[in-house]
Amino acid sequence: MDINLTTQEITKIACDALIVTAARQTSDSGIELSASAAAADTVLAGLIAERSADGEFKGAVGELLTLHPGDKFAAKRVVVVGLGLLDKIDNQSVRKATAIAARHLQKTGAQKIAVAGGLATNNISVEEEAQAAIEGVLLGLYTFRAYQSKENTNSVNQVILAASKGQKAEFEQALHQAQVLAEATNFARSLINEPPCVLTPVELANRASAMAKEVGLECEIFEKEKIQELEMGGLLAVSKGSANPPRFIILRYRGGSANDKGMALVGKGITFDTGGISLKPSANMDAMKGDMGGAAAVLGAMQAIGRLKPAINVTALVPTCDNMPSGSSYVPGDIVRIMNGKTIEIVNTDAEGRLILADALSLAAQEGLSPILDLATLTGAMVVALGHTMTGFFSNDDQLTQSIIAAGRAAGEKYWPMPLDEEYGESIKSEIADIKQTGGREAGAVTAAKILEHFVGTAKWAHLDIAGTSYVDSAKAYQEKGGTGVGVRTLAELALQLAKK
Repeated sequence: MDINLTTQEITKIACDALIVTAARQTSDSGIELSASAAAADTVLAGLIAERSADGEFKGAVGELLTLHPGDKFAAKRVVVVGLGLLDKIDNQSVRKATAIAARHLQKTGAQKIAVAGGLATNNISVEEEAQAAIEGVLLGLYTFRAYQSKENTNSVNQVILAASKGQKAEFEQALHQAQVLAEATNFARSLINEPPCVLTPVELANRASAMAKEVGLECEIFEKEKIQELEMGGLLAVSKGSANPPRFIILRYRGGSANDKGMALVGKGITFDTGGISLKPSANMDAMKGDMGGAAAVLGAMQAIGRLKPAINVTALVPTCDNMPSGSSYVPGDIVRIMNGKTIEIVNTDAEGRLILADALSLAAQEGLSPILDLATLTGAMVVALGHTMTGFFSNDDQLTQSIIAAGRAAGEKYWPMPLDEEYGESIKSEIADIKQTGGREAGAVTAAKILEHFVGTAKWAHLDIAGTSYVDSAKAYQEKGGTGVGVRTLAELALQLAKK
């Protein structure tokens, strides 16, 4: 897609549709126009204000008012999109609004669209509004149609951000960051949406390697022999039942001091999860192609970090394999030895993610990386606890907890801190190994986190359970059915914030 910036007057931007923004002043009062909407309204002789006064447009988030300006604009249409109540506007409301507008325009055949804002508030600057607007457009326009034989020739293929000449430098930076973050999110979405017959562990490693080469990351892929040499017992056990061999992906971005080990991002990469011998029910098993959502998020974040180039060192560790039933599968009753030497008693082979994460966390701790953040579609218990709105997470460091919440707020992703109290560890005690693989149904998300805690050493650590937020069954404001790419923008934003400290 062609994405660029212009300092032309908005009346002279040739496109199929020009998007301008407006807000509701209060719940019972009128419309506040952005600078671009006010300029458009002047040229249109007050038509936007008139339609608003008539109640045709009230400025709710994503509400659209379409005008046909004739020869007064080079644009064929002027679309006013609502951002909601003026004092509630933030990055996320802008993303949602422009995504809704872009999706609507794509459905109506627009191929070239322009975005013009300029509605600064106490919560958001015009540069932040511009970045969020472009993120919303690019996230909203995403589709996954790689396996449909009918080609869609009516999709939007050009996006223009309008800026005044005095704002050009700031808006160029906003446009760059928006494009990087949105494209990284869409990269992760596409990984999740790929069918499992295509995205095997080997193919995931291939795509990680190709992406690393594109953005200048160091890449190392461990094949089975190296995994055996490192005694990664968790990854070896889970992969035993599959005809597809496992891989362990390491990506390194070096933007900080050579003396600083840097942070680690760890992603669960189960490319398909049948449950293994503890077989899942067949209903909705097709969605288990998305059990590598944590890996997708980490790889997407590394793509963004490689392009944004923050002054920090970041290492990504992604263990990847299938979890399949066969005569060679690991079984309940087995004991698995993880890379750091600790043993785990197997209770349910469908609790496989914590085993492969344990090896990756052990390696991160061994390398002295800190903080360590792992992302995983780990437990159904987290979906029960928080549904599909918030990602629950666990951390052993209060400052890291607050940093994750702040990064998520900037990224438009919601996180809720969960407990890690010592008492929860009682249910994962084993009589024959160091720990048990599960603690039962009660507090299942918490006990899974308590297992992972055994493998992080002294590092600052957070575990993000994205089971409820990594995949959606129906379209949202800027998400179509399928992978959401949750975590990509939060991790990239966190890296940017830590680089500034």
